[in-house]
This record gives sequence, structure tokens and C-alpha cells, in this order.
Amino acid sequence: MGTSTIAGMVRATCSVIWLTLKSSLLPHPTRQHLLVIAQGFLERVQFPNSIGALDGKHIRVKKPPNSGSQYYHYKQFFSVVLLALADTNYRFIIVDIGSYGSTADARIFRASRMGRWIQFDQLDVPQPESLLGSTGPPAPYVVVGNEGFALSSHLMRPFPQRGLDGKRRNFN
Repeated sequence: MGTSTIAGMVRATCSVIWLTLKSSLLPHPTRQHLLVIAQGFLERVQFPNSIGALDGKHIRVKKPPNSGSQYYHYKQFFSVVLLALADTNYRFIIVDIGSYGSTADARIFRASRMGRWIQFDQLDVPQPESLLGSTGPPAPYVVVGNEGFALSSHLMRPFPQRGLDGKRRNFN
């Protein structure tokens, strides 16, 4: 068989596998599931009210035909991006797979279904709760990401590394 025929068969097979298994292997997170994840973050890394850690991973690929520089990553290889929200046991909660390697994680996040769920409160995020031992106002549940992501009501990121004072360095 020709290469394009085999590639089409592999693509179709992967699509059927994903459509068949995605709801059982990667179900839409419920509020109860997010509370369990938050408990894991509190116990393992002493970070309260976190419902996941967000980051992207560039998967090296051969340059797709006629793709120009869309898949070309600034680290000088061709890639597709796996953007994932994970729990403290490194299990994926939500994924977005297949964006161009030239696209920044934050841009992929904004354009993804996962990003829209988080940005527009369409994920069943628990209501803010006071932190243990705190008398302050309730704190929201958040996703933690690196400084490439934009700070929002449900996404926390560190301070930029440039010009950090002691308090901000400690926070990071």
C-alpha cells in the first residue's frame, strides 16, 4: 500500500480509538473530581485550592509537506504541541493536542476548549474557600501555570523572573 493510504488508515484508526475511549479515559472533570485534585495539591505540595498544573510539551515531528514554518519551533525543530492540565499524580485531566509548534502555549490555551472552559467559568470549579488557618477572604480555586500564561481569576502564574524582590522571589 502507498504511504498516503497507510497514513489515512492510521489517522482514521486513531480517531475511532479516541472517540470510543475518551469519555471513559479522560472524562469531563466534575466539581467533586476537582476537589479531590485540590486535596492532592494541598497534601503533596502544600499549595491550597489548586485544581491542576498547566503546561505545553512540544512533540518532535517530521516536517509536514507544504506546511511552511507553521510547525517550526523556535528551538529549531518541527513539532506539534500537547497542552495538558495535570493533577499531582501526573495524570492528565484535560488535554489539547495537535497545535502548530510555532504557536505559544498561552495562545494555544486561549484558543482551546480547555482555555474557554476556564476563562469563561464553564468548568465546574468549586466556589472560593478560605485557606486553612486564614481569616482572610475566600480564595478562588486556580490552575497553576508558568509565566508564559496570562494571570486570570482561575489561572495563577509566578511573577516574571526579571527584577524580582525578596517577597516575589519567595512567592515564586
